[in-house]
Amino acid sequence: MNRLSGTLADVLFRNTTRVVAFLVFALLVAIVVALAYGSRESILREGVAFLWTDDWDPVRHHYGALVPVVGTVLTSVLALLIAVPMSFGIAMFLTDLSPGWLRGPLGTAIELLAAIPSIIYGMWGLFVFVPLFQQYAQPALIWLFHDVPVLRAVFSGPPLGIGIFTASLILSIMVLPFITAIMRDVFAVVPPLLKESAYGLGSTTWEVMWKVVLPYTRNGVIGGIMLGLGRALGETMAVTFVIGNAFVLPTSVFSPSNSIASALANEFNEAGGLQKSALLELGLILFLITAIVLVLSKILLLCLARPGRAAN
Repeated sequence: MNRLSGTLADVLFRNTTRVVAFLVFALLVAIVVALAYGSRESILREGVAFLWTDDWDPVRHHYGALVPVVGTVLTSVLALLIAVPMSFGIAMFLTDLSPGWLRGPLGTAIELLAAIPSIIYGMWGLFVFVPLFQQYAQPALIWLFHDVPVLRAVFSGPPLGIGIFTASLILSIMVLPFITAIMRDVFAVVPPLLKESAYGLGSTTWEVMWKVVLPYTRNGVIGGIMLGLGRALGETMAVTFVIGNAFVLPTSVFSPSNSIASALANEFNEAGGLQKSALLELGLILFLITAIVLVLSKILLLCLARPGRAAN
């Protein structure tokens, strides 16, 4: 009797987990179908040109996704360029360099950053960070790079405080705790024998981290970076507060622009007809961008896991 009950429980458990797993795929398909169906009017009218058209004019009923797509990609990439080195340094300090009495409180403080609502980041960015950045940092950066041929164009324009660079900085603060937490956890599982052997051969702390810890934990590190990128791509309220919400292509990192998430937040409540369809198509594009990033990260992990690569 006990054996029969155990068999039935095992079958029930296996089938339940199978249903839950397939439910995830069903939800993904349902989301894609709903977005595609809702954006059918925009797809039929604008066609493929929707992707590279930079005009967004609800009055003339002409819509293009280029500006929010460029703004989304730029802010996310810049946020990662800022957050990843900082996360690596913090995780390295917490696992190998921090004194014991500081490790716990500092780790908790980093994790608490992830619990702050995005709207709080946006309000802090708009009312505290933007005035300071506009008055002090932005003019200094413009002056610093005004004679450098390439960087002069990148860091140019009037010091408005809001724009692509400001949104990227706020996003970098928001994704930093996620990337740091994962890096710290995967760095902590490296066998102490590997690090002690490297130190015994005369390696410095940087050489141990770069040549021993990172190769051992590269899958987890890449996973943490992809998690941060996913958070940055879909962030709404914080970006809406500080990006400028202008449907214009940025000419520098200080230019106001827009993102897909902020465009949806600003216009969806009052949209109807073709405008609502265009906004839903923007949501579909954001979903596809996120899916492409996930696929590329999986391909990268597979390439890194090849036997020939591991041997090198």
